[in-house]
Amino acid sequence: MSKRLHIKKEVLRAVYFNDSLSCAEISERIEKSIPTTMSILSELMKDEIIEEAGYAQSSGGRRPITYSAKADAFYIVSVAMDQLITKIAILNFKNEIVSKVFEYDLVLSQNEQALKNLTEYIKESIKKSAVSTNKILGIGIGMPGFVDIKKGINYSYIPSGHETIASYIYRNLNIPVYIENDSTLIALYEQKFGTTVGDHNAMVVNINWGIGLGMIIEGQIYRGYNGFAGEFSHIPFFNNKKICYCGKYGCLETEASLQVLVEKVNDKLRAGTIPSSLELLTQRNEEENVAKIAEAAMNGDKLVLETISEIGYDLGRASAILIHIFNPEKIVFSGRGALFGDLWLPSVLQGINENSIPRLAEATKVVVSKIGANAELLGAAALVLENGTKVLTNNTIFEH
Repeated sequence: MSKRLHIKKEVLRAVYFNDSLSCAEISERIEKSIPTTMSILSELMKDEIIEEAGYAQSSGGRRPITYSAKADAFYIVSVAMDQLITKIAILNFKNEIVSKVFEYDLVLSQNEQALKNLTEYIKESIKKSAVSTNKILGIGIGMPGFVDIKKGINYSYIPSGHETIASYIYRNLNIPVYIENDSTLIALYEQKFGTTVGDHNAMVVNINWGIGLGMIIEGQIYRGYNGFAGEFSHIPFFNNKKICYCGKYGCLETEASLQVLVEKVNDKLRAGTIPSSLELLTQRNEEENVAKIAEAAMNGDKLVLETISEIGYDLGRASAILIHIFNPEKIVFSGRGALFGDLWLPSVLQGINENSIPRLAEATKVVVSKIGANAELLGAAALVLENGTKVLTNNTIFEH
């Protein structure tokens, strides 16, 4: 890649990850001179990739022109997978979802056809969106399990035979593909656009069918030695003799996850000892069950609020471990479970405060993400731009 093409990539990343920036601000971020930056901006505007976005607020003197990404310059296919459901959406260059969010029932456990099905679903979603494939920068995919992003393999789900997941999909769709663990993607979104912008040390807890963890340490996404860091679900936490799907007993997710929330609510409904507006949750679609529980919670359902409190307390106790080990400035509860909003906080904070050294706990701010369920989809788009060297050099627009 030529030096000028590399600078173009850096300028594009700067405007993508920020609403709008002046030439001086872009110059500072990419560490290039203002004349060089302005020259690149002029070329990108001529190519209709970025556009002027008005004037910056005045701090005295002439107000500088700001620049932002042009929404329809490129598109990104974002894929958010969990153990049961796969969501696919098309996002524009301003990180806005411009298609329907397509949902597919794709059970990953013991599914030899998962990769083939996933590829067909992506192809189908692109076709339904009516976005031209030559304007698609890449496909970003978030998935649960042990994801080796260097080898392009998921050791837990989605068997790919003798080739990588990315190469299989690329071979069939001819679009660059990037994969990442779902919780790491959520942390990436929160770092770039969400609740942890500007934070150097933060833990992002993904409340889903299991409990994932994305870690931001010294301003960088931390993946561990071989990329498997953050398996918060499987810390041995309970002496409950419950076997986890991983084969061990007493993992955190055996008592604290959305799957457990549905099970506990149903158990209490069957017992009939606490009044509730809910009827027994019998939907095969667990997402619909969670949505019903969330609606009941917002309406003050005593049974549901009690169950959220029980799980929140255990999440707080587990978060105390993170506080003692990492001393983060912030813990963010994100993912699908953020649907319940601040209802988590009283019991989470109780669990933290009862199990943490005060000097450590008082330094950590605990919040619930405002983006919630779409964080993984939005993070998948950011993944493409984060790793976009190949993507941008493969796009003919940049091959002047």
